[in-house]
Amino acid sequence: MNPIPEGMHTVTPHLICAGAAEAIEFYKNAFDAVELSRMPGSDGKVMHASIRIGDSVIMLNDEMPEWGSFGAKHFKGSPVTIHLYVENADAVFEQAVRAGAKVTVPLADMFWGDRYGKVEDPFGHQWSIGTHVRDVSSEEMQKAMEQMGS
Repeated sequence: MNPIPEGMHTVTPHLICAGAAEAIEFYKNAFDAVELSRMPGSDGKVMHASIRIGDSVIMLNDEMPEWGSFGAKHFKGSPVTIHLYVENADAVFEQAVRAGAKVTVPLADMFWGDRYGKVEDPFGHQWSIGTHVRDVSSEEMQKAMEQMGS
């Protein structure tokens, strides 16, 4: 018995969404997610589901106030950002925006060597999208960061 199931990683995000079924469809359209499982409750809410984006699994379920389980919009946003490393940040960023994501940080080449931008999905979750485009030493990164602050 493998204590970490096949295909899983040590850390797995678990998102609570007001409208988990709609969130699954959004993630399919925005990030080419593949639905792996869905367990509906007797009331039709998604009690548990899992999707795969790239090589990673994300679990999700509907809000369940009776269990103290609320999505990001309930809290007027989330302090957590899920980062996606992808082959082509421009293509994935545009695909997410077309699917209904709101741009929060425009896509640009960043001082740490990534082409990077951020979006908020319709359920209040933050996603950063990046492609590593150049290697930058720690010293170069520190200097660039200090220059930004002046």
